[in-house]
Amino acid sequence: MIDKQLLDILACPACKKPVQPETARPGEDVQGWLACTGCGLRYPIREGIPVMLVDEAASGGPSND
Repeated sequence: MIDKQLLDILACPACKKPVQPETARPGEDVQGWLACTGCGLRYPIREGIPVMLVDEAASGGPSND
């Protein structure tokens, strides 16, 4: 999904904590998510590109994956 080297440098723009990949659920219009390990915001991955904009994020609470 997302290259490990890229994942290592990405951080949540809201709280600056690391993000981790999550699989999209059936019916979601994204390829997956990058979920913040701090604030729980989930950033969509569209066409293989993470959209790291707070305005595009979905709240989801801390990830349990």
